[in-house]
Amino acid sequence: MAMRQFLVRRLLQGILVIWGVVTVLFGLRAVSPGDPATLMLGEGANRELVERVREEEGLNEPIYVQYLDYVGGLLQGDLGYSWQSNRDVTAMVIERIPATIELTIAATIVAIVIAIPLGVVSATRRNEPSDYGATLFSLLGISTPNFWLGLMLILVMSVWFGIPYPTMSTAAVPVGAVRIPYPSHIGYDFYGFPTGRRGVGFPDAMRALVYDQSVSELGAWLRYITLPALTLGTYFTALITRLTRSGMIDELGKPYVTATKAKGLPNPLIRYKHVLRNTMIPIITVLGLQMGTLMGGAVITETVFNWPGLGLRLVDALRIRDWPLMQGIIIFIAFAFIVINIVVDALYTKLNPQVSAE
Repeated sequence: MAMRQFLVRRLLQGILVIWGVVTVLFGLRAVSPGDPATLMLGEGANRELVERVREEEGLNEPIYVQYLDYVGGLLQGDLGYSWQSNRDVTAMVIERIPATIELTIAATIVAIVIAIPLGVVSATRRNEPSDYGATLFSLLGISTPNFWLGLMLILVMSVWFGIPYPTMSTAAVPVGAVRIPYPSHIGYDFYGFPTGRRGVGFPDAMRALVYDQSVSELGAWLRYITLPALTLGTYFTALITRLTRSGMIDELGKPYVTATKAKGLPNPLIRYKHVLRNTMIPIITVLGLQMGTLMGGAVITETVFNWPGLGLRLVDALRIRDWPLMQGIIIFIAFAFIVINIVVDALYTKLNPQVSAE
């Protein structure tokens, strides 16, 4: 019962947040310069055509009427139509969700796989070279801009160094890969990582693996997503490393650790079963919050790598001032952020029985 009340309360709070986002976005659209009808038709459109479009789209109505119409459409799942492409915004958002989710999950996995072991090693070997190395890595990761890191990874991994591919089989070479002009082994050419795009999606790669028993599609997907995931996950990796280190140090100083050592339990069991488990509660919190942040913050990474996700589509919409499309993307990101937060809060009671829904 307490969990049900908690979920209902959080859902109501989430609805208020979504309403606030919608209201702010609509207000920004109302005060932004430029006539929407002129943006749809172009600067050379005649006045009669502009007025006809304004009437058809309801742009000549008072602002509060336009707002109520827009909110009413949202309640029915209608995000409107793109001014430039004249397509349903809902469809334009949905078709880009898989690529953004793939990149977000891949960046999160990169962060977890690298950060948690680094944080554990740093906490258990304080004031040793490994601790200093992990601290330096965290500092560099937090301080490095994503756009610069992405460009450097393209330069190093796509241009300077390559992956060996059989010379006789060029079908496996991903589109966009840069051929390395350095001497290669006999029978092999070297190609760098793809510099952009998304040649194959994860569902297609898994379908080929399950039904066709082929790993080539999965390998191609890994090559395409490696550099964007590393770029997006670097800041996240540094943050989780520092959080894991500080949490482990705090837990290692508690009395229960001394008691378990006195019982003769081996250090690895104490470290990973007890200490790390208690440290995971704040880590799970940050993981959930950052997954929502990564979905919204993937704009720069998707732009650098031309990754066909919501971030790249948002940049394109901003460039041409397509307000319905911009609003639809931002509303979806806000909705995803709220859902992720609710799920993370619900996981508290599973990770730590002392935390109640109250």
